[in-house]
Amino acid sequence: ALVVVFSPLPRLRDLLQRCWGRLERGLLPGFSGGQSLPWGPALAVQAPAVLPQPVNDTSESDEAPGLLDSILWMAAPKKRRTIEVNRCRRRNPNKLIKVKRNIDVCPECGNLKQKHVLCGYCYAKVKAETRLIRMEIHKKEGGPFNAPTVETVVLYDGEKPTEKDEGKRIIERARKRPSWFVQN
Repeated sequence: ALVVVFSPLPRLRDLLQRCWGRLERGLLPGFSGGQSLPWGPALAVQAPAVLPQPVNDTSESDEAPGLLDSILWMAAPKKRRTIEVNRCRRRNPNKLIKVKRNIDVCPECGNLKQKHVLCGYCYAKVKAETRLIRMEIHKKEGGPFNAPTVETVVLYDGEKPTEKDEGKRIIERARKRPSWFVQN
């Protein structure tokens, strides 16, 4: 008995080539303006809207351009980067967080801050006090469109207006003046 064994790979390759050819023949009439069948297969390829024209080759062929002709092939690495190379790249001293040497203690509140930068804690206090002063101004005048075009002076408990403050808008606060809010 003679047993003949055929490898399935050539048959499979032929089947795929036939299917791919049918798919291209079904799609290309739709690109060229002709009517394609409404029940034809759909395929999404990220490529230009019109298939590019192939460069004129010296070899004469009557085949239609294939779908793979319009794909832009990207570069790929030839070898995998080793763990040592990756770690050296990631742990490069230029990429690490720099140690700050300009840290100082805030003279007002005692919290740490950068030199020549406003302390964050003190800024929060100034922001809250400014918001309260603006609320007082809003209560007194009723809105931003009724504001006079003169300078504003904020007076705290125990403070009286001076001769320089005549003709200015005076806002009174019912509390002691904060140490960081300097009087002009």
